Amino acid sequence: MAKWTPKHEAPEPLEGPVVATITGGTILWFVLFLVQLPFYGWFDDHGHTWWVWTCLAGAGLGLIGIWYVRKRDAAIKRAAAAGTDPAATAAE
Repeated sequence: MAKWTPKHEAPEPLEGPVVATITGGTILWFVLFLVQLPFYGWFDDHGHTWWVWTCLAGAGLGLIGIWYVRKRDAAIKRAAAAGTDPAATAAE
């Protein structure tokens, strides 16, 4: 089998409101958990309790994500204020 090689360069990553996006997703997961909680009995009867716990896990992992992207954003801003290249700092 021949090794696959890309035919073009990968696009630059998109930068946007990362903290707001992760926060919004975390809130959405937690709201979904709260909405499903009153119907826990129905989920249990039908063997779908994993739906409820998946939403809670998404909210918990989202909290870790918020912590991570806030630290990343602060590091990028510190690097920009210091006049260094944030990509070079992250590679070290």
